[in-house]
Amino acid sequence: MVHPSTLNDVLPEDRVFPANRPSYVLRSGDETLLAYGVARELPGGAIADLADRVRRHFEEHPTGPDILVGAIPYAREAPAYLLRPEKALRVMGRHELATPAGRLAPQGFGTQVTAEPPTDVFSAAVARGLARLREEPDSLRKIVLSRSLRITVGSDISIPALIARLAVDDAVVTFATPLSPREANLRFLVGATPELLVERRGSRVFSHPLAGSARRSPDAARDREAAEALLSSEKDRREHALVVEQIMDVLSPLCTELQAPDGVTLKATRSMWHLGTRIKGTLKDIGTSSVDLVALLHPTPAVCGMPRIEADAVIRDLEGYDRGFYAGAVGWCDSSGDGRWYVSIRCAEIEGRHARLYAGAGIVPGSTPEGELAETAHKFSAMLEAFGLSAAQIGEA
Repeated sequence: MVHPSTLNDVLPEDRVFPANRPSYVLRSGDETLLAYGVARELPGGAIADLADRVRRHFEEHPTGPDILVGAIPYAREAPAYLLRPEKALRVMGRHELATPAGRLAPQGFGTQVTAEPPTDVFSAAVARGLARLREEPDSLRKIVLSRSLRITVGSDISIPALIARLAVDDAVVTFATPLSPREANLRFLVGATPELLVERRGSRVFSHPLAGSARRSPDAARDREAAEALLSSEKDRREHALVVEQIMDVLSPLCTELQAPDGVTLKATRSMWHLGTRIKGTLKDIGTSSVDLVALLHPTPAVCGMPRIEADAVIRDLEGYDRGFYAGAVGWCDSSGDGRWYVSIRCAEIEGRHARLYAGAGIVPGSTPEGELAETAHKFSAMLEAFGLSAAQIGEA
């Protein structure tokens, strides 16, 4: 077991993110995973047969690190990007993601930010979504609508600097994973997610869905009031219950026992309060892999809606853009079937000088366009701060 003072003591920055060899970082509360180099890429394909392709890969290529890392997009029909690294290192415990002095980013200079869609278009989409919920109460219970911010800076974005800034929040899982290159340009998905989609550890399975959110306040009394208001919000508790219900329904037939505590708990990040429920169970069949579970669960009502097919159709009609890897999953799996996958929210797709940030909000009866616009603005704050920006600077306060 390795216990470096910082991860750069293990792999210096030029090796963690070399210019021509995209690398991977996943830093959670109990471990940090580093991978670098690309030994093999998993052939692309939809999520429906992803688990079979993963099994074949490990059978046909038994040598090398026993791990695949990468990201799964939101759209179930879109290809995932998973790779077998040349080297991988798992460090137990949470370790500092250091960045050399002077590298905390050129991104504050000459920065351009564009909302896509514009805020008024997003608010109109929420209003239309609420109308659909009223018109179809028996077939549509929740939808999740998102919007994005495009950021362009003066020089290439420093991925290590970005994740070092995100990693100041110990309540989130910081990640940076390569995506398939576009026209020979390296792309990364970088973020700080609070939400565990699913983990398989031997016969044990875990999930920690989040739904229902409120902005935190630097004032202790107001912060406590925001948390208490979220806990007592009928609308937010109803939204959260839909997510837990769907995950329990999916996992229950696969488990000999499955537990979710009564009621909800609060999950706090530096910028947001979330309603959360910790689900755990024991699988009937040890042959059910983490990727099998991802394929069954994704996308959950936390990022899509309920029912899934109907909500997804409304999202595609109202959002007007491709989510890409936002609201997908990021994580790892091994040949035994173990793995850990997080929901890829609070994230950005990075390509050279360009970044696209995403944030979404759950729409249920009782939601308002103004409230959901404000929620997405609050959810942008962690990524904006990592770029040295504030919501007020760009009109998102």
